[in-house]
Amino acid sequence: MNKTKEIFVFGFAIFAGFFGAGNLILPPLLGFNSGPDWWIVALGFLASATVIPLLALIAHARLQGTMLDFGNKVSPMFSLVFCLFVYVIAIALPFPRTAAVTHEMSIAPYFGIPSLLTSSIYFFLVFLFAINRGKVISLLGKYLTPFIGIIVLAIIFIGIFSTSGAVNPSIIETPVVNGFLEGYQTYDAIGGLVMGGVVVISINIKSSENFGDKKKLIAKSSGVAMFGLLLIYVGLIAVGAKYNAEFPADISRSELLSGLANSTLGSIGESFLSVLVALACFTTAVGIVVGTADFFKGIFNESKKVYLITLVLSCLIGVIVGQMNVKYIIDIALPVLMFIYPLVIVLVFLNVISKKWASKLVFRAVVLVTFVFSIPDFLGFLMTADWLTDLKNFLPLANRNLGWVLPVLVTFILINLLAKPKPD
Repeated sequence: MNKTKEIFVFGFAIFAGFFGAGNLILPPLLGFNSGPDWWIVALGFLASATVIPLLALIAHARLQGTMLDFGNKVSPMFSLVFCLFVYVIAIALPFPRTAAVTHEMSIAPYFGIPSLLTSSIYFFLVFLFAINRGKVISLLGKYLTPFIGIIVLAIIFIGIFSTSGAVNPSIIETPVVNGFLEGYQTYDAIGGLVMGGVVVISINIKSSENFGDKKKLIAKSSGVAMFGLLLIYVGLIAVGAKYNAEFPADISRSELLSGLANSTLGSIGESFLSVLVALACFTTAVGIVVGTADFFKGIFNESKKVYLITLVLSCLIGVIVGQMNVKYIIDIALPVLMFIYPLVIVLVFLNVISKKWASKLVFRAVVLVTFVFSIPDFLGFLMTADWLTDLKNFLPLANRNLGWVLPVLVTFILINLLAKPKPD
């Protein structure tokens, strides 16, 4: 396989691993609610849904290990607990959500079958794909991704150029912040950590190149994938905005996406969308479960039995949680994401910047501060209390669920000023 083809195959596979349930149903409603401010809200969304995941993949290219390497400078125990937490979240929330979206948008409108049957068949097929570990990248990159891309680009292209109607004003007060936080629901930053590990192992299986060449391959493939995501996200947000006067204000995410497909491609559009949703969700599910199984296999001395057990348990969890409706899965994820995402973001950042600015002391201080100042955001989705309201009013940006940002920046700068950084 020549270099260019290899870059695009891996790039398409990474894209497929990201482009799932959240990536499809979230951007249109964000654009729908932002109206003429869609491009501002898109900036925030892209920051958390493409820039941070790209940095995570670049960090993987630099480390070429596992997710454990992201937090080892804090401590091996912290890194292990962090990784376990991330993988549990991935299997418990975005993984089953792919089946829930598939049922709501691709199965329920056409077949009167229960969600249990849908999720059972769905995760059996996911298991069959994942058990063929060596073929995952080729299957995702060569066959499924191009088909997915053609359908969604058709919806976007026709949608952008086929309407010139009035656009309702924005109902979003802080477009950039809302877009940034909505990007959490794509799980793409977590996906960068999970899929990066899949790509590193896949490249090691298929290639005997040296460290530097592998680093370039991962970085370039990641660039291809994230550029594709950027185009899709911006396009879906723009189309949602341009059609926001044609649908009721209380429309759901799934209903809006279906309505856009029908408005752009006609009655056949919804059929195409059903296929698109099923494939996009399926590729993401395969990427998540393979990444999780790879991780546990690595912890237990490359045990194939552990890989198989992880696949089975993950798919069983998927069947159980995948029966719930999409809105419920999204809602229960919010407090968890408010807690884990800041840690993911700072660990990605610290593993991308020059090592002279990211000493062990910097890692430990920044992670500790992130952990502490993320707690109010986490609690804010679980309880209502006067002391919590007063605390969030006191902390800068806390009312925007970003109370950790300023303390982390101050900590990072102060530690580097007080402890003279060592040269690379």
